[in-house]
Amino acid sequence: MANTINASTVGLGSLISTADNSGILQLQTTGTTALTIDASQNVSFAKSINVPNTFGFKNRIINGDMRIDQRNNSATITPITGQYSVDRWRCYLTQASKYSIQKAGTTLVPGFSNALLVYSLSAYSVTATDYFLISQHIEGLNITDLAWGTANASPITLSFWAYSSLTGTFGGSLTNKPANRSYPFTYTINSTNTWEYKTVTIPGDTTGTWSIDNTIGMSLYFGLGAGTTYSGTAGSWSSGQYYSATGAVSLVGVNGAAFVITGVQLEKGSSATSFDVRDYGRELMLCQRYYEIITYPSNGSAYAILGGILGGAPNHWCVVYYKQNKRAIPTFAVVNGSWVGTTPIISISDDQCVFGMSTNSFYLSGTLGTVAASFSSEL
Repeated sequence: MANTINASTVGLGSLISTADNSGILQLQTTGTTALTIDASQNVSFAKSINVPNTFGFKNRIINGDMRIDQRNNSATITPITGQYSVDRWRCYLTQASKYSIQKAGTTLVPGFSNALLVYSLSAYSVTATDYFLISQHIEGLNITDLAWGTANASPITLSFWAYSSLTGTFGGSLTNKPANRSYPFTYTINSTNTWEYKTVTIPGDTTGTWSIDNTIGMSLYFGLGAGTTYSGTAGSWSSGQYYSATGAVSLVGVNGAAFVITGVQLEKGSSATSFDVRDYGRELMLCQRYYEIITYPSNGSAYAILGGILGGAPNHWCVVYYKQNKRAIPTFAVVNGSWVGTTPIISISDDQCVFGMSTNSFYLSGTLGTVAASFSSEL
């Protein structure tokens, strides 16, 4: 029989237990075991431990503190649908020019120096099929341990800091890749222009298809206004394509309204724990798996500047490695300046060998002007 210490029977100032023959020690509160130490000194807890920065990839959200902004460098943008603001955070909208968004500084939330700021640009009445969202798609390889779509599906907990010029019930949703499984949720902002900490626990989905490869595993949405077609009942799983909750506040419905968010964390378990602060270099590397900018020096030939020449004249090919391996073969775009000569090569043959763009490098020929080039493998 286990030796049990019951909190109601232990006096103040001491914790005393008389040994028994089992070698097992249990700590209980109100008759429920909270902690067990077995005869081999193994310790088990009834619930997750709430400690800062537990080991592993606790927060499945990347750039949840909005520090990294490779594309816009804190500039305000009026996004088109699908456009990114800070790294990993994407904007979706059915009507153009209804909100602006930018990385902003904050000193008002302890531990956070940046946030994502959204401003409404008009007083727009959403129609049934409208939606206005900020979102992050989470790669399937990063949710394999949740076992969603099975009987062993684990719950997850969303936590974040929010601030708005509006009060009331705000909405959001979690969906799978096909968007045929949705969990709309709500949270309440009680006071205007005040930072408030919010948590939402979502039960694991035991049905549906949840990808665990390098495609979208799940998507998190924060609603800025959504019509009835894309709003569902909060607090339960459904087979509809819902991005927010029925009756949620519409930020785009009030001209000049503001919404600010930071410290977004999505973690396994039924309790919110402290924000998983990763060092800047690691957070940047996580972002660069999906998007990075490479700046090339001005003048000269690509193969002379970058080295790694393959083949002889006139076929001067050189290999260029990304800073981080990409999720998939990326797309290329010129961000700034001009590119003279051949752009990154999708596929070439030289001396009976075939080269091309891959998830870790690409091949290049020609000469360069001053240029910054982006490589994107976003979800």
